[in-house]
Amino acid sequence: MLKKMRKTLLAAAVAGNVGAAAVIGSDARVTVPMSLQDYLALHGPAPGAHVAYGAAPSQYGELFVPAGGGPFPLAVIIHGGCWTKEFGGISQMRNMAGALTQQGIAVWNVEYRRFDEAGGGYPGMYQDVASAMDRLRQLAPQHQLDLQRIVLVGHSAGGHLAQWAAARARLPHSSALYVAQPLAVPVVISLGGLADLRNEERLIKTSCDRDMVQLTGTPSAGRPDVFSDTSPAEMLPAGVRTVLIHGELDVIAPTRVGQDYARRAQAAGDAAEVIVLPGASHYDEVAASSRAWLIVGGQIRRALGLAPLP
Repeated sequence: MLKKMRKTLLAAAVAGNVGAAAVIGSDARVTVPMSLQDYLALHGPAPGAHVAYGAAPSQYGELFVPAGGGPFPLAVIIHGGCWTKEFGGISQMRNMAGALTQQGIAVWNVEYRRFDEAGGGYPGMYQDVASAMDRLRQLAPQHQLDLQRIVLVGHSAGGHLAQWAAARARLPHSSALYVAQPLAVPVVISLGGLADLRNEERLIKTSCDRDMVQLTGTPSAGRPDVFSDTSPAEMLPAGVRTVLIHGELDVIAPTRVGQDYARRAQAAGDAAEVIVLPGASHYDEVAASSRAWLIVGGQIRRALGLAPLP
């Protein structure tokens, strides 16, 4: 009976029918969890277009458009890598992009200036993500992108940036990051994200060796609280549904991180849910070859209003 129940939970997660928190039993594990080296070896097809949104080398996005006629539902994906250029990121996300494109989903794979690149950190890193998002208004007509069916997906540090991008409408007008009428998204999916900068400062230091000033900048008279415009947890309610997905074996962004964020979001009035990937590490979350992809891909389809794959 227990084994049958676990299979039912897995099927529900793939179909996108799991509620506030789903944990699937250990006997659902079918693969060895991915390591950092496995993640760095991920690859995928070349994008259909390389689109610059600024003059700096890292200010661009990769556009993947399915074959056939649109308009196409769109997944915006933002890579992680501890906010540093050391771990790359955008090329690994092509693995996910290729899988989604084969399902008829267009993908905008976002690059941005990390803290250790000229102009990165605060405010440049956030301005890059915002510019990449808003550039979609120009790209949509030419490439038949349906901006009414859009989901934001971020991994690790990219989970933080995706959740931030989804909450931009909450930015104070005094912030250097404020823009009028940012592109709205109804759902954000955070894969092992680290989005509560204030409360997860110690974890971010141990997991990524990042000092918070590298992500938030320094306080000033006009901006005494550096988390007010950089930490999605301080921008609640965002008015979006947040899906927080964590690998059962993730030690970089443990399940507890998603659960704590979900409680804050729900208390603020937002919809938020946590899904735990059985037997998965921090890296299985973005690999289309992993067992975890059945669940992650199912949640992306659910966010776009698409039927589950058979």
